[in-house]
Amino acid sequence: MQKFVVPFVMLIFCSFGLMAQDAASAQNANPNAPEISFEKTVHDYGTIYQGSDGTCEFKFTNTGKEPLILQKPISSCGCTVPTWPQEPILPGKSDVIKVTYSTHNIGPINKTITVLSNAKTNRITLSIKGSVVAKPAEKVPEKTTDKTSTPINK
Repeated sequence: MQKFVVPFVMLIFCSFGLMAQDAASAQNANPNAPEISFEKTVHDYGTIYQGSDGTCEFKFTNTGKEPLILQKPISSCGCTVPTWPQEPILPGKSDVIKVTYSTHNIGPINKTITVLSNAKTNRITLSIKGSVVAKPAEKVPEKTTDKTSTPINK
């Protein structure tokens, strides 16, 4: 019985120590840290045709007091490709994260892009949604012939 009690008690003490470290690190957070503010976090494509342009932009601003550094955004699947600024974003400056969705497959769109940074809120999730439908068949105008007319010979 003692073999089980001692490790259990040690596990409890270790977990209290971890919780205390998390609380201390939250209290010691940098008050001048960058802050990232997006104009929108959801883009709705609505209904778009298969093969059309699936690019949208998420504009953001660094509202903090230090430069904002973005890490590579993580998309929920390979059909969604984000492009982000590689350079630090200075306080008060804005930039965009471009997201390109491949519209080759027909069906609903519901994807997420996770943006990691050195901001106070270091993880933000952006979403795209909508629906891809098949292009309508193109009609070729029919040639009408008038059987009562005579050809013009020159």
